[in-house]
Amino acid sequence: MRGAHPEREVERTLERSDVVAGGERVLIACSGGPDSVALAAAMHGVAPRRQFSLHLGFVNHGTRASAWQDECIVLQLAADLALPLQIAVLEESGATEEALRVARYDALAEMAKRTGCSAVVTAHHAEDQSETVLLALLRGTGPVGLRGMEGRRSLTTAIDLARPLLKIPSERLRAYCHARALPYAVDPSNSQTTLRRNAVRDALAALRPLFPGLDAAVARAADVAAAEREDSPRARLRGAVREELRKETELRDIDFLHVEEAVRALENGRTGTFHMKAGVALRIEGGTITGITRRGTSGDGD
Repeated sequence: MRGAHPEREVERTLERSDVVAGGERVLIACSGGPDSVALAAAMHGVAPRRQFSLHLGFVNHGTRASAWQDECIVLQLAADLALPLQIAVLEESGATEEALRVARYDALAEMAKRTGCSAVVTAHHAEDQSETVLLALLRGTGPVGLRGMEGRRSLTTAIDLARPLLKIPSERLRAYCHARALPYAVDPSNSQTTLRRNAVRDALAALRPLFPGLDAAVARAADVAAAEREDSPRARLRGAVREELRKETELRDIDFLHVEEAVRALENGRTGTFHMKAGVALRIEGGTITGITRRGTSGDGD
């Protein structure tokens, strides 16, 4: 785990994020697990600075006898943080995983409506994003599926779904709970590999030691896919850089980070020489690409 103070990174992410607006009234979906407990406590920690108005929401799916233990943890958390809590109990119906997800969001949206909240905030994190993208790939998705989960989207006509932690690893959220001595529950269904998402989770866990930057790379790919889909200004600049690089055979598969450095220079109207690989660089003058140079100078730009 990077750094000795995980609570600072989690709270800093929430302070800087524009996924939840300053002064917004939101309902935090809290299951009692480490991710959502960390989210609730961290949002409470930054609430005075961001002027958040917070409510907690807990949904009992009626599928596990131990759900009452999760509820007890959320009740304790709500009391410790002095936050109002809404609870909904779903009837046990043997429904599919997707049907339960829909019912859960319906219940959370109803809680948000009842409490005057404009968004439901969830603790989806970096690993969740990787799982979502991989599941979409396995289903044979196109560009839309590669975007993964959006930071914020409409849940109902009046209420949004917000996910401010999509770039935070789950281990940082668990470390946050430990640093703050926060209680949490572990869902035993997470180990059932008969569920497709859990099977994908196990496969990704096996890959991470071989690809330490796996989740960050998937998050970047999802951001790029979303930007391309929306034809954003940054996507157009990224396309211009790639088009210039494609003129040289050895530059057709350049690392994303090198491309992004050049894109930022174009956005800010900077001048500089940006190395793409050994001995080959992209020259930018006043925010305009002027060509490729074979003589490397400073790779940091002017």
